[in-house]
Amino acid sequence: MVDVVIVSVRHTGNTYYLSPGNWNLKKNDMVVIETENGIQIGVVVKAKYKEKSDNLVLPLKKVIRICTEEDNHNNEANTKQAQNALEYAKKYEKELNLDMNFVDAFYNLDKTQLVFSFVSDNRVDFRELAKKLAARYKTRIELRQIGVRDKAKRVGGLGPCGLFLCCNTFLTDFNSVSINMAKNQLLALNPTKINGVCGRLLCCLGYENDTYTELKKDLPKIGMVADTSMGMGPVVDVDIFKNTYKVDLGDKGIISFSKDEE
Repeated sequence: MVDVVIVSVRHTGNTYYLSPGNWNLKKNDMVVIETENGIQIGVVVKAKYKEKSDNLVLPLKKVIRICTEEDNHNNEANTKQAQNALEYAKKYEKELNLDMNFVDAFYNLDKTQLVFSFVSDNRVDFRELAKKLAARYKTRIELRQIGVRDKAKRVGGLGPCGLFLCCNTFLTDFNSVSINMAKNQLLALNPTKINGVCGRLLCCLGYENDTYTELKKDLPKIGMVADTSMGMGPVVDVDIFKNTYKVDLGDKGIISFSKDEE
C-alpha cells in the first residue's frame, strides 16, 4: 500500500495522484506540484489515504510544498498577465485570419510556459501565431486545441436541470455517452432536451443508464407482441418504475398489466 493524495489543477481540470511526502495535507489545501506543463498550483481534493500499488503508475511524483504567500502572489500576477496575453492572441488571430475561438490562457508558476486553449471546427496552422507570441512573451508557447466539452468544463455554466455543470464541478473525465442511452431511458430524441450547453449529449444520460437497463430486462419491449391473460396484442407503453406495461388488445382497448402479477 502507498500513501497518496489527489490534487486537481483548476486551469486544466487535470487530476494527479501524488505522494504527500512529509507534508500533512488536508482537503482543500493549496499545494505546488510538478505537471506536464511545469510547476503549477493545485488543490488537494482527497487527503492522504492508502492505495494499492497495482492501481498506480509508480514512482509517484511528490508534492513540492504547501503554497506560500509568495506562491499565491506570483500566481495572481501570472493570471493577470495571462489574461493580457489572451487579448493579444485574439488580436493576432484576427490579423492572421485564423479560425480559432480562444477559451483561456495560463502561465505555469515559474512562467516557463504559456498555454493557450482554443476551439475550432477545423485543423489550424498556427505556426505564425506561435512565433508572434513567443517573440512577445519570451517563453515557451503552447497552443492547445480542445473540444466543446472541454470548453464547457473550463468556462462553466448552468445545465438544463438548473444546477452548475457536472463537468465544471465534479467530473474529472468525460465518459462515452451515446444516443442509445437516451433511447434506453425512453426519452424524446429532441436535441434541445438531451444535449447540454456544449451541444453534445448530456453527460448525465450515463448516470442512470445501468439502472434502466436492469429494470427493463424483465419487461417486454415496446412494439413486441405480448401474450396476456386477456389475449395477444402489441406492447404500446412500458413503465419501468411501476413494473407495468400496456398492451393494445383491439376491441378490449389498451390494458395495463403488471409484471409482478404474471
